Amino acid sequence: MRRLMTFVPILLVGLCVLTDTVLGQQKLAQTGMKFLNVAVDARAASLGEAFTAVEANAASMFFNPSGMARTADLANVSLGQVTWIADIKHNFAAATVSPWQGEYGVLGLMVQTVDYGDLQGTIRSGNTAGYLDMGTFNPKATMIGVGYARALSDKFAVGGAIKWVHQNLGDGIIQVLQSGEYLTRNDEAELFAFDFGMTYKTGFKRLQFGVVVRNFSKEARYIDEGFQLPLTFRVGLSMNVLDFVLDDAEMHQFLLAIDAEHPRDYPERLKMGGEYTFMQILSLRAGFISRADEQKFSYGVGLQKALGPVGLGVDYAYTPFGIFDNVHTVALKFSF
Repeated sequence: MRRLMTFVPILLVGLCVLTDTVLGQQKLAQTGMKFLNVAVDARAASLGEAFTAVEANAASMFFNPSGMARTADLANVSLGQVTWIADIKHNFAAATVSPWQGEYGVLGLMVQTVDYGDLQGTIRSGNTAGYLDMGTFNPKATMIGVGYARALSDKFAVGGAIKWVHQNLGDGIIQVLQSGEYLTRNDEAELFAFDFGMTYKTGFKRLQFGVVVRNFSKEARYIDEGFQLPLTFRVGLSMNVLDFVLDDAEMHQFLLAIDAEHPRDYPERLKMGGEYTFMQILSLRAGFISRADEQKFSYGVGLQKALGPVGLGVDYAYTPFGIFDNVHTVALKFSF
């Protein structure tokens, strides 16, 4: 076990160095399947997506899989929807199973689907309008992933996930025949991607450190055009800052979370969030993202309550998005 605990951090540090080398070759706004970067969980969205060092429920798989390593419940389920800009809807579900009280780790499953709505299809033409109306089409995207996390000690936890990613942009017309019929080509791509993460309890109060690499994969391809997934490296800190002034953590808690994000396709960002929780029932949240053109502030609220052996919760996040539609995220949580 000691050898494993020594090897895993070295492996993760090496991976982070490799990722930093790859990300150092930034190609701004030149990645695809950006739906993988949408914060689907309402709690994380309201904290400005600063979630790398936060231990949470099954939805941790979308941000840092090691965050589910200390899930105390036998089963934990989280599901919800994001009403994104341009009438795009993201639906998600995540579930974890922790048999034998997590002695051998936690298994997880996550699913994300995207409905881009109905879009108008056209092709170029020599008529007066310059195009022909080809009706509507409905692009879709799907991600299905499985993950595993384990607390190797009372301080150190690791986790990883493998994800199958698929995006279908619909049938594209490549040629109009003299008969008036069309030759079409289905524009879709699929591949596997990987997430790796760790969390570490420093031992000072409840200060926790986290690091994660997300969307590590080979190049994706549509027909002859290749592109990269939105590979991201994040380092985060989180802590209940009321530990300095209060001894009763049951009545009042204030979680402060900070992430430094180094993405492949846009400049580095700092993400910050705060969450005040009263009697472990009501949570009020707010977040901020630096160097973002439209998506800067976020706000949210959460309610959670244990009813016997069953835990229930609901979270909501509101994100103003500048000139675009405001983003609303709702999530439901169940545990037993």
